[in-house]
Amino acid sequence: MIRQTDIHTRSAHTTYTQDSTTPIQPTSPGLPAPLMLLFAVACGLSVANIYYIHPMLNIIAADLHMDAALSGSMITVTQLCYALGLLLLVPLGDMLPRRLLITGQMLLSVICLLCTAMASGTLTFWIGIGMIGGLAVVAQTIVAAAASLSSPAQRGRTVGVVTSGIVIGILLARVIAGLLTDWSGWRSVYVCSAIMMLVVAILIYYYFPAKERSAATSSAQLSYGKLVLSTLQLFRDLPILRNRAILAMLIFAAFSTLWTTLVFPLSAAPFIWSHSAIGMLDIAGLAGALAASRAGRWADRGWMHRTSGIALALLVLSWLFMWQLYDHVWWLIAGIVILDLAVQAVHVTSQSMILAARPEAGSRLTGGYMIFYSIGSATGSLTSTWVYAAYGWNGVCWLGFGYSLAALLYWSWTRIYSGTV
Repeated sequence: MIRQTDIHTRSAHTTYTQDSTTPIQPTSPGLPAPLMLLFAVACGLSVANIYYIHPMLNIIAADLHMDAALSGSMITVTQLCYALGLLLLVPLGDMLPRRLLITGQMLLSVICLLCTAMASGTLTFWIGIGMIGGLAVVAQTIVAAAASLSSPAQRGRTVGVVTSGIVIGILLARVIAGLLTDWSGWRSVYVCSAIMMLVVAILIYYYFPAKERSAATSSAQLSYGKLVLSTLQLFRDLPILRNRAILAMLIFAAFSTLWTTLVFPLSAAPFIWSHSAIGMLDIAGLAGALAASRAGRWADRGWMHRTSGIALALLVLSWLFMWQLYDHVWWLIAGIVILDLAVQAVHVTSQSMILAARPEAGSRLTGGYMIFYSIGSATGSLTSTWVYAAYGWNGVCWLGFGYSLAALLYWSWTRIYSGTV
């Protein structure tokens, strides 16, 4: 049995100055494994909705008569709406019953998915995909709910398992989207997703704990406006949140740089891969899902700093492999494995650290942190399609390498001068 230990947390000005291995004992049974698995599936399906488009980017752009250089705007719209949802919807998890909030947002997602599947033009598609992006933040409400239902000693593992569902959802989204696009067109992807979301929403409604641990009374009494404003105040009060949010922005800019543009070189000569084949590449990234679960356990043991440093160094290294795409595709696959592993290890570690800082504000902490994730993803999507149109795959690799190196340098600088990340 793996011994779980405590992440040292302090007051509002939480700092992490060294790795710790001080053991603690669980104070409550924590989250049951079947419910943890259901939460992971729900998170995966919700986040998958904003990643189905990646392997279909070129065929949707052609169907909607959109210029290829601007096709990344579809992903950018999704991510910007996701950021708005993080700011405006996720804080509600500290104010309203999470069972109703989660199932309600999932049911709205079902409606938006069906509307997107029936879109007949660029504007209607943008509106539909934007609504899907905004409602996909329900995954972060689920992460916060899972963390609050867990014992302190189990929190890192729980976040890791639930986040693994998100990672698997992201990866399988592109696999499924590629297969369904080749078999029955891109619209079928959103119809199938709507059906799966409906089933899981019903299961969550019936199996979510009747008596959930809610936010602190002071948070529950806040008005909606003050609740949203308090998210900004958390950035003022918590250095760990500010620093980890900036890291999220940089690593997900690198992540999005790869996955937004990968369809273009692989669907052209000399590869000329089908959408199914391109989507299957995501299976190589399942190492990221394994890293997500394991990184949560490392966070429980107090190894968050060494995990972050090693992962960020691997993120930089991954682009050196992917640079060799035209020499052999195996270089690309190796790079994908390393990149996904590195990004998810940092991501899970970051979430474990910030949720430990203020457990009673879990939804707002998660929402505030993920806003920067969304900004990074949107920036990576938009800049990578511009760069690919002008400089090809080499330009994309330079761009991703730059984002990754910036993340490593920022982490190193903050560790040396403030000791908070």
